[in-house]
Amino acid sequence: MYDMKELYEAFSVEEAVKLRVEHPEAQVIAGGSDVLVQMREGKRAGKELISIYLVDELRGIRIDEEENIRIGSLTSFSHITKDPIIQKYINVLGEAVDQVGGPQIRNIGTIGGNTCNGVTSADSSSTLHAWEAVVELTGPEGVRRLPIKDFYIKAGTVDIREGEIQTAILIPKASYENTYGYYWKYAMRNAMDIATTGCSVNVRLSPDKKTIERARIAYGVAAPVPVRAPHAEAVANGAPVSEETVGKFALAVLEDINPRDSWRAGKAFRQHISVEMARRCLRASILRAGGAF
Repeated sequence: MYDMKELYEAFSVEEAVKLRVEHPEAQVIAGGSDVLVQMREGKRAGKELISIYLVDELRGIRIDEEENIRIGSLTSFSHITKDPIIQKYINVLGEAVDQVGGPQIRNIGTIGGNTCNGVTSADSSSTLHAWEAVVELTGPEGVRRLPIKDFYIKAGTVDIREGEIQTAILIPKASYENTYGYYWKYAMRNAMDIATTGCSVNVRLSPDKKTIERARIAYGVAAPVPVRAPHAEAVANGAPVSEETVGKFALAVLEDINPRDSWRAGKAFRQHISVEMARRCLRASILRAGGAF
């Protein structure tokens, strides 16, 4: 049984915002794959819940009028992986979320819930950071958009203000056009496990495929929140496609990451594996972009 004080259901964004204003202490619930587990463990016992699961306008993926890839916050991991827009423009995101839990979790879990939890180990987080995603929030004052790097405040805390709900995640055209990426999740098991470290890289190559015009890299579990590695990006941007560039890029990530010791892995091991992950992910991204070594 679940110890909840009250459950409110919203059928539209407007109704969800109204409920958030009326019940500021209530927990928003979408798929429930995190909230209900925490409630059963007693961590959220006696809480009010606001369910947005029936707000269908928050589901689906499309190209909007600004040519952003717009991912509704209630879109499940399974739908992201199978969506033709994702497969065409940012297939790496589908590959990343396809590593969340098992099939049941991926069918019910949502991209909005995954990001609003604020945890650095979320499989979507490093890829969304590397692709410079923008988070859309809707509240009593209207719509607010902010870069995903500013959405994460500290471990387990994100910038959602009173009365707001997350309504979408946007990938700008400048971030996905002619860009190819690769995600690697390192975990203690090959399935049904939280990432020990996650690394996502993407590149855009010159027309002749010999120069890296732009590189982006982000990590999960390399800091209290997901982080980019700007020193590594600076090494690769404008550099030739070569093993030397890949090696310098990989070592440069140590300038930006600050992993912790935990029972899953020590700091030194996470630093070591992060260098190798950067190497493999950059190399794979270049090959996907049509480059050669």
